[in-house]
Amino acid sequence: MAETVIECIDIACGYGDEPPVLKDVSFEIERGEIVALLGGSGSGKSTLLRAITGLAAPLSGTVRLFGESIHDADRDQRNALLRRTGMLFQQDALFGSMTVLENVSLPLRELTRLPEPVIQEMARMKLGLVGLGGMEHRLPSGISGGQRKRAALARASILDPEIIFCDEPSAGLDPVVAAEVDETLIRFREVLHITIVAVTHELESIRTIADRAIMLGRGTVCAVGTIDELSRSEDLDVYNFFHRVPRDRVGGSGGVLSRLRHTG
Repeated sequence: MAETVIECIDIACGYGDEPPVLKDVSFEIERGEIVALLGGSGSGKSTLLRAITGLAAPLSGTVRLFGESIHDADRDQRNALLRRTGMLFQQDALFGSMTVLENVSLPLRELTRLPEPVIQEMARMKLGLVGLGGMEHRLPSGISGGQRKRAALARASILDPEIIFCDEPSAGLDPVVAAEVDETLIRFREVLHITIVAVTHELESIRTIADRAIMLGRGTVCAVGTIDELSRSEDLDVYNFFHRVPRDRVGGSGGVLSRLRHTG
């Protein structure tokens, strides 16, 4: 049976005394899925990601990781839950004064007591998995943007997390490099059986990697389903997001395609 690893139950998210950015948000994510978290600018994607990853408590409701409420847990319990996750930041967040190998090794060096040879071997293995074997001793400034993203993904996975959260993994990359990052994410799921949650608005990436999508709009979840289901949605906001052309211009009531169907 499928195992739920992330569960949001009627959560509301916001900042201070301002009106909630999101409310009545509920969904589940199962182990091994790649789920895209979608929405237009200002829809609350980053706010929701902060709540799921424990960086900010929701105004109300419950977020569960692996069946445990992350915001009701004490500090040790929360840290234990978060150790089972990894984070790929939008701006890769590599330390410029460290080599690629040192960047990837850092979580092991800070959070475990493994001997240094083991740490370096594990980091080399993860770099090999993302296609960066032989680049261990380069600085981040000496590799491309796509390679930095893949190095950051290797670091996010170095503690063998069960979930990796990705904030705009292919943002700012050209289509070829973005496709390489997408392929790396798929390989991680296949080889390491990791659940991946990716905040993104890149349609090509969404169609390539995502099993399902959760779309935010109008201050809540407006659609959940496969990419094919959302592409055919009757909700105009969802349809227009995937087609980037208003439905009433391409086949809604009164549209050109609609009139052709009735006259053909």
